[in-house]
Amino acid sequence: MNVAAVLIDASGYWLIAGAVVAALFLTIGIDRIDEDARGAYAFRPLLVPAVLLIWPLVLWRWLRLEADRGRWTARYKPPRAIHLPVAVILACALGFAVVSGLSIQQKWPADIAPEPISGVEQ
Repeated sequence: MNVAAVLIDASGYWLIAGAVVAALFLTIGIDRIDEDARGAYAFRPLLVPAVLLIWPLVLWRWLRLEADRGRWTARYKPPRAIHLPVAVILACALGFAVVSGLSIQQKWPADIAPEPISGVEQ
């Protein structure tokens, strides 16, 4: 079995697990952790693609919010606490990508003359 087949199989299993989590979360879980989502059924199909891809995060947040039901002030603390470190990491990664892209420039051989594109007159 080659690497491509393994990646395709792993992606399929990931999406199957995501579909199970999406079905459970969007029917049962979202009503339990978000008061504003109760009775609002039209937007739930819009969440399915996101839940299919980030289902481990959805499960983690769901379990975390279920455990802290009485402490509503701690509901948004974990995501907000990580914003600054992630912003710094992304800024450094972007700077590294720009610097490495500018430093690894392709140099053309000097002895190859340019050829005109056929059908274009000069």
